[in-house]
Amino acid sequence: MNPSKITATLPAKPAAVPVHGADGSVATLCLDLDTSKALQGVVDNDARRLGELLENCGIRYVADFSPSGGRHLYIPLAERMSGPEARELVEAMTLLAPSLDPSPHQNVTDGCIRVPGSAHKAGGHQILTTPLTTAYDILRRRNHAIAVTALRLRLAPELQRARELKHRTAKMTVHGIRPAPFGGSQSPLRVLARTGLYDTAKYASPSEARMAVLNHFAACGWTLDQVRLELGGQFPGLAALYTNRDRQERLIDSEWAEACRWVQKREDQPTGRKAARINDTSPPEPTGGAIKVTSKAGVHQLVNDLENVLYAVLDHRLKECGREGLSLRLLLRAVLGYMRTMETDLLDVGCRTFATALGKHHGTVARLLPTLQKASDGILTKVSDARGRNADTYLIQLPQHFEQLARELSWRTGKIHGIRPVFRALGDVAALVYESIERGRLSPTTAAIVRSTNLSRTAVETALGAMSSYNMIERRHGLWRITAGTSLTALARRLGALDDAAEQISRHRMQRAAWHAWLDRNLVPELAEHEVEDPDVDLYWIPPSESELDLVGTLWRVA
Repeated sequence: MNPSKITATLPAKPAAVPVHGADGSVATLCLDLDTSKALQGVVDNDARRLGELLENCGIRYVADFSPSGGRHLYIPLAERMSGPEARELVEAMTLLAPSLDPSPHQNVTDGCIRVPGSAHKAGGHQILTTPLTTAYDILRRRNHAIAVTALRLRLAPELQRARELKHRTAKMTVHGIRPAPFGGSQSPLRVLARTGLYDTAKYASPSEARMAVLNHFAACGWTLDQVRLELGGQFPGLAALYTNRDRQERLIDSEWAEACRWVQKREDQPTGRKAARINDTSPPEPTGGAIKVTSKAGVHQLVNDLENVLYAVLDHRLKECGREGLSLRLLLRAVLGYMRTMETDLLDVGCRTFATALGKHHGTVARLLPTLQKASDGILTKVSDARGRNADTYLIQLPQHFEQLARELSWRTGKIHGIRPVFRALGDVAALVYESIERGRLSPTTAAIVRSTNLSRTAVETALGAMSSYNMIERRHGLWRITAGTSLTALARRLGALDDAAEQISRHRMQRAAWHAWLDRNLVPELAEHEVEDPDVDLYWIPPSESELDLVGTLWRVA
């Protein structure tokens, strides 16, 4: 059956127009914000945020709303855009706006949209909100390619994340694994917090749904101020469950207090585990009688000295280990970062904890640690093997042959890191290049970065280009500087790196719970299935932070 032709006469019944032309290209980007995807409050918030994004990029658009509460934004293009390009751009915007339905641009043959003035199946018509004369002018003088390019630059993190999600989905499909819906983490509580939609079979009312999310925020170590901040940020669905702002302000304090009481009550419940030693061969708890205790100030000084040795000697030596050397360098940075955060020189840190700090598999860390001990030239010394719940224990010290070198060099400003969440998405090379700029005594040139990082010029230039496109760094008069206004935490969230870190933490928690249940099998009853794996309980959410250093500390404590 051939589709009806578009005429000057308004259709008498509900109708829509195709988005794509005969060749699959589009002349107008159509953003469909649907109340079936999220609550009305989320739809309105998404329309406002997307409108601000478009205006900041110099893009003019036409807007309307439907009787059902949905909203449409139309972006007329001076130059037609291919179907795949349009789809990629719209799918990237869905990562910013949970109510955005990308389906009109995902189907070249059947993708349609209702235009202003058309009849709605629920009764009434699609109402134009942009003044008629302004809308006519926008449709006549359409957006040029320069404005679309500016939009692409603004959406660079979302475009990168969308490509990775699509690649991951394709990889899972090849291996016969059913992929999650497009958009990243799709746990029930995350969907609820972002869209306001919840399972009515599980939660009888919006109040119960709100409390489920607030309970989990409290269990993950969030504060009330952080919750308030994200109600207007990444979790508009939770705010929409309060119906209006006045009701939110009236209830949020009491509901948060109730969530904190629930968490405290849960923590106070006895676990049934025995504190006694299993047998005579169990390692005794240290009493501290014969252990040399290093003061907190002494630990910080030790880390400063070890950083000097790392930059002056060990980075150059580990360069010879090839690709593995890159991971060894970052693992040593994670060791020093953990020392400074926990203020100790005796580390009994498990492979999964280091894996969280590096964004790698715990099996990779288990393989790297013995190699790092040998390559550290006496800095790392293993003093006890792992047993039961206890991990391998390493003593970190400054060997005598490095003492003179460490104290001749001046200490560097700032703190050392393993992998900050944003570099899970950007890669190890980018982490080392960023560190070279951030902790350099002077703003470096590209050649200076190549020398200080011991990486190839091609790899360094690629990393510089990627970070520059995300506005993390900028080049002035041939020198590279950190862009002060760019939040690495916010960028990590846009790239999906925070979700990946939270999912890794949750996975490690479930693995530890299963391992502890196996260890305790002959001592106490086994853990129930819901205690080992409960999606609503074990999915960890990293508390937001304005300071990247605070966020890294949070990752350590959680891991």
